[in-house]
Amino acid sequence: MKNQTPDMPDALTVITTHVNADFDAIASLLAAQKLYPEAKVIFPGSQEKNLRNFFINSMAYLFNMIELKDVDLDNIGRLVIVDTRQAQRIGPLAEVLNRPGVEIHAYDHHPPTDTDIVPHFGIHRRTGATVTILTKELRKRQIAISSDEATIMCLGIYEDTGSFTFSSTTEEDFLAAAFLLSCGANLNDVANLISREVNPEQIALLNDMIQAATRCSVNGVEVVVTSVSTEGYVPDFAFLVHQLVKMENLDAIFALARMGNKIYVVARSRIPEVDVGSILTPLGGGGHSYAASATVREQTLVQTEHRLIDILHRSIRPRRRAQDLMSTPPIAVEDHVTCTAAAELLTRYNINALLVVGAGDRPLKGYITRQVIEKAMYHKLGHAAVAEYMNTEFAVVGLEAGLEEIQEKIIGNKQRILPVMDDDRICGVVTRTDLLNILVRQNRNSRDQENDPADGIFQARTRNVLKFMEERISAELLARLRSIGEAAKEIGCSAYVVGGFVRDLFLYRPNEDMDIVIEGDGIAFARKYAKMSGARIHTHEKFGTAVIIFPDGFKIDVASARMEYYRFPAALPIVEMSSIKLDLSRRDFTINTLAIQLNPGRFGTLIDFFAAHKDLKAKALRVLHNLSFVEDPTRVFRAIRFEQRFDFTIGKLTSGLIENAVRMDFFKQLSGRRVFTEIRLILEEDNPSRSIIRLNDYHLLGVIHPGIEMNKDLEALFNATKKVLSWYDLLFLEESYLRWAVYFMILIRHCNRKTSQAICERFELAPRYRRLICDMRFDADRCLYWLERHTPMDRGQMYRQLAEFKTEPILYMMAVTRKKRVKQAISRYFTQLRFVRPQLDGKALLDMGLAPGPVFRKILDAILDAKLNGSLETLAEEMEFARSFAAEAAKAGASQKPEIPGDD
Repeated sequence: MKNQTPDMPDALTVITTHVNADFDAIASLLAAQKLYPEAKVIFPGSQEKNLRNFFINSMAYLFNMIELKDVDLDNIGRLVIVDTRQAQRIGPLAEVLNRPGVEIHAYDHHPPTDTDIVPHFGIHRRTGATVTILTKELRKRQIAISSDEATIMCLGIYEDTGSFTFSSTTEEDFLAAAFLLSCGANLNDVANLISREVNPEQIALLNDMIQAATRCSVNGVEVVVTSVSTEGYVPDFAFLVHQLVKMENLDAIFALARMGNKIYVVARSRIPEVDVGSILTPLGGGGHSYAASATVREQTLVQTEHRLIDILHRSIRPRRRAQDLMSTPPIAVEDHVTCTAAAELLTRYNINALLVVGAGDRPLKGYITRQVIEKAMYHKLGHAAVAEYMNTEFAVVGLEAGLEEIQEKIIGNKQRILPVMDDDRICGVVTRTDLLNILVRQNRNSRDQENDPADGIFQARTRNVLKFMEERISAELLARLRSIGEAAKEIGCSAYVVGGFVRDLFLYRPNEDMDIVIEGDGIAFARKYAKMSGARIHTHEKFGTAVIIFPDGFKIDVASARMEYYRFPAALPIVEMSSIKLDLSRRDFTINTLAIQLNPGRFGTLIDFFAAHKDLKAKALRVLHNLSFVEDPTRVFRAIRFEQRFDFTIGKLTSGLIENAVRMDFFKQLSGRRVFTEIRLILEEDNPSRSIIRLNDYHLLGVIHPGIEMNKDLEALFNATKKVLSWYDLLFLEESYLRWAVYFMILIRHCNRKTSQAICERFELAPRYRRLICDMRFDADRCLYWLERHTPMDRGQMYRQLAEFKTEPILYMMAVTRKKRVKQAISRYFTQLRFVRPQLDGKALLDMGLAPGPVFRKILDAILDAKLNGSLETLAEEMEFARSFAAEAAKAGASQKPEIPGDD
């Protein structure tokens, strides 16, 4: 781009960036200079010390720099701004912005704000670094980049993306860095410049920041503010703030430092409620929602801090209001209900207090606690109405009540349960346990012991993961999720995608089995959405579930938010309608309790009530409550399956609960069909042997049969089976097979026919599976015995030995045999012989004019043998062979024809 502008042919082009320039700003200046080769580069203010040393000592020759004092602002015809669009951040050059005839160009990656400069030409994209945008422009225009230039540009990307670890990093940043590396960027230089040694002066300043840190609750959000002073300039203040965030595990921090006659403000945030970029804009700063800075002049440190606190109160979105904290729907009983019935409800829902309402419009009358109910039952008063003993003096809060009001009313009134009201309507409740969980989490003290996540209902941890979803999910699937949320909104419901889909999203595993939970009538939603999408549905009214089937075969499972309770151990659950909280609380393990909201306005919000994301990171498998395996012992099998699939570890408490379930023998009450379903799922895993070993560790193979034990021989057979199935899968045959059946035949291989039949009956296997597991397995054992004694043999013999078997018994034989020549022979059958067929058939023989009869079968068998042994290939050869064979057969028949008397 030449230095001439339409109005000022000989005008000066100036490139600049923001004050307190970082490496990305410097790298962007250099890249812009490549786009505007005749331009002058001006630094508007100070740079960090390591930046100054870097350019003075090594790379300054690359820049066509000029001092601001040497430039006549009237001669500037084009101003190119990089890494910012904030006028207050470019120093004295801001005067040029409103001058007539001056063309403004801007390149930036920061989020847009209302105060952004509006350029005549500009490129803005949400990337991890501005230099990424400029690198793409250079590459597009095929502008050569030297190795030194590539190193500087690469340095900008590495610093602003945190070496590609910040959540703002995009695919484009990786591609830009890869291109710069191909241009000769020196990563050793990049690493040396990014790594920083902390000197004693910086350590002292960091210690002062820690000592001065104050925790403020702003609209229910905890923010740390720290202020320090030093007479001289201390470099790398932003780096020190970053270290403080990591050391103290802070969600949001604003650090102010008076250095000389300036106030430097650096802010970092990990939570969506605190957008530090917009908060520091009124102070003349800017940046991203997660990282920003500002430089304040002509104000004292105290004035700046007071102004910042005022901005915080106006800018931080409230997070902890009653409507956000409450449990819903509220569980209540009418005042005439007996204490015995109320006790059953408390146990069913695992809660410690019930609201008491009147009949009709259900006005709130009071509440009653578990302790009162238990005492009434002890005194033989179970028949009495709850109205006789309920607490009628209680406080309530509105939907907009903040955490401070909730805390005051629960603690001040010693009230176990706090109703949340909208006029006379009961919207939900906040319990004492809810409040305790919130206050404990504020303390942020990490605990190593494994807690029971169902010791009360947890307040959800939420964060927006839309960007992560856009990176991990196809555009088509994301559009489908959005349409689900929009449809739910239309009928006044909330929609969530839950369970394994969300879990595998964070485990970076493919999973398109989509489970949708509707807070409301799931079947009504399914009918509406199916109609909108041209899909069909299957409904299950009893469970409030439906399956939506799209024209392309894609399926979505829809369920009404529900909770389950069990009348006795190992029983099937009783299902009732509930909220998303209670729906998630019924699930098997914490890692399966993540949900993502789909409604517009909240689309992409991750909801985590049970610290599931923490367990995913820790690779820990935990149940939600201590009676989980009592209620449903099949969860033990799922725990072992998930542990091995994800390479997780079953938590200490959860492992103890499994051992308890085995000791109490809850599995004997399970139907064989339910046990078989779980065993089958284990055997369908890629490597089930590890899960079988774990079942053996917990003495659970006896659930299949007491005589089954995982010893070295059985483990070796499982490993051999895995190799055989992996080999077979790599053949890419279109024929499907029952993977689990091969492993199951291996598992019960040493069981005799009577025991095998008993196992099949116990598991209620379908007749076709019984024939496969019992009859065909024993036939396969006899066949294998014969093969091991007669191999090698001709191909026709091998074909006829194996042709009558299904795929599963043949793979079973291949896994069981220890003789290499037999494995090779069976593999040749699969790869060369199995699908060999004559091209001729009976009709073709008739068309050839051959006389029909038993000879046809002999001809076709002979053709098959010849093809198996490789002597026939084409149809013509088969036809010639058939004629010859028929002629020989006819000739042989004629020679054997007896003489008839009287022919002479």
